[in-house]
Amino acid sequence: MTVLQVVALALVAAGGTAVVATRDPLRQAMVVGIFGLSLAALFLVFQAPDVALSQIVVGTVALPVLILFTLAKLKAIEGDEEDDE
Repeated sequence: MTVLQVVALALVAAGGTAVVATRDPLRQAMVVGIFGLSLAALFLVFQAPDVALSQIVVGTVALPVLILFTLAKLKAIEGDEEDDE
């Protein structure tokens, strides 16, 4: 195992811990995007460029965007419920 692989594994471990430790959902969406990027770098280091490209699309772009859309929808629903009361 090379030094680059060890560093990539350490970054992914730290990123996973950061995602779990973040309590604010908006910040957690941003951290999960950074985690997805570090995971894509890990796949690239371990010579799986096809998996890395898929991870960039799904983990770095699609998942955070879906989380942000969900948070916006929940905020809109909560706003409608407050208006009804």
